[in-house]
Amino acid sequence: MKAAQWDPKQQKMVVNELPIPEPGENQFLVKMASASLCHSDIMAIEAPREEPVTIGHEGVGYVQKLHPSAEGKGFKEGDAVGFLYIIGCCFECEGCMIHNLSCSSGKQLLQGFTTDGFFAEYAVVDYHNAIVLPKSLDIKSAAPIFCAGITAFHSVDSCELKPGDWLGVIGCGGLGQLATQYAKAMGCHVVGIDVNDEVLAQCKTQGADATFNSITDKNYVEELKKLTNGGVKAAAVFSNADAAYSGAPPIIRNGGVLMVVGLPKNNLSISSMDLALGRYKVKSESTSIPQRMGKAVEFTAKHNIHPEVEMRSGLESVQDMVDTMKKGKNIKRMAVVF
Repeated sequence: MKAAQWDPKQQKMVVNELPIPEPGENQFLVKMASASLCHSDIMAIEAPREEPVTIGHEGVGYVQKLHPSAEGKGFKEGDAVGFLYIIGCCFECEGCMIHNLSCSSGKQLLQGFTTDGFFAEYAVVDYHNAIVLPKSLDIKSAAPIFCAGITAFHSVDSCELKPGDWLGVIGCGGLGQLATQYAKAMGCHVVGIDVNDEVLAQCKTQGADATFNSITDKNYVEELKKLTNGGVKAAAVFSNADAAYSGAPPIIRNGGVLMVVGLPKNNLSISSMDLALGRYKVKSESTSIPQRMGKAVEFTAKHNIHPEVEMRSGLESVQDMVDTMKKGKNIKRMAVVF
């Protein structure tokens, strides 16, 4: 099979021929239908390593072959499935109930990072991580749901919002656009904040009630507070820029929520006085554990939420996708359709 791998010696993506993997305990083999690029994949590329690794942790496909231990678990050959990407964990210990990377077994592997991921014609999936795709979801564009989409859903769902409340979406790329769709489906108002006018325009098409460029709109904080009658109930930061986090507290109304999603290289600088006085509380979300995945996927299908995806053909295009994301030029999610 073909696989797009990051080669640390050549410092570039290469398409290699690899053996089709055999599913192990609790796994099945998936013939990939689509795989999409996430900003976290850039972290995988930048991590120190000696051997090539197949990148990618957002994927969907069709069940091809089941290990005997995965039979009778709700999946059969030919099923269209989406899936999460941590394998080797037990899925049931105290650590796994928080995040599968905290599994007490110490055997957990992160696909696309510490073991091969989904930019390949075939991949192995643990049945615990998988869900049969609702028929209303287009498999060609569904890959981003299984990181960006689920993360965006959890972040909005955990912001303690009621219908009619305002959500500030800081960072209006792929996750921010999906968060906008989820928030609107929950009956909330959305204001998008970014530094890229094209990205803001795309967020507006996803339903944002208002958008601000935090660089060129010099008085955006005052304008936003006027628009929202005192500030947003919650600000979800999907950007990994330090400036995005420093700009969040001023737009949050008293007693609101700062939702941490984007992962900047530097630690956050948070006012302990603001926390002590209840100015806002800090929460955080991620793709989380597979036990929470069903609610997100069901909501996505029920409300016809879909990622905006630029579809590519051929694994050879992954290098250009990586270059485009590194330059910050993508305004949509990018995916390879097999």
